[in-house]
Amino acid sequence: QVQLVESGGGLVQPGGSLRLSCAASGFRFSIYTMGWYRQAPGKQRELVAAITSGGSTNYADSVKERFTVSRDNAKNTAYLQMNSLKPEDTAVYYCNGFLTVLHNYWGQGTQVTVSS
Repeated sequence: QVQLVESGGGLVQPGGSLRLSCAASGFRFSIYTMGWYRQAPGKQRELVAAITSGGSTNYADSVKERFTVSRDNAKNTAYLQMNSLKPEDTAVYYCNGFLTVLHNYWGQGTQVTVSS
C-alpha cells in the first residue's frame, strides 16, 4: 500500500523556519521524483520544489533562495527546509511522488501558517 505522510507543519512567525518531512512507503522511493506542492485558500495547487532520483532540483521563483528540497533514499524520506517564511507562504503543503502518470502519489497535506 502506497503511503506518503507529511509532517512538520505548523504556525510560525514571519521570518521563521520550518522543516517539512515526507515519509514514503509502498513504492520504490529512490527512482521517483519527489515534489512539494502547496495550495492556499481560493488558489490552485502549485509546485514549490522538486528533486529527481538523480538529485537535480527545481524551485518556484517565489521560494528560490529561501527553500531547499532534499531526500534521503536510505530513509525513504523527502524534506523541504523553509527559511525566511512570509505570510504568502501560508498554505497546505503536499508531498508528491511521481514516476509516470500511472505512478503518481500524493500525501494528505500539512498546514503551514505564517503569521505574527
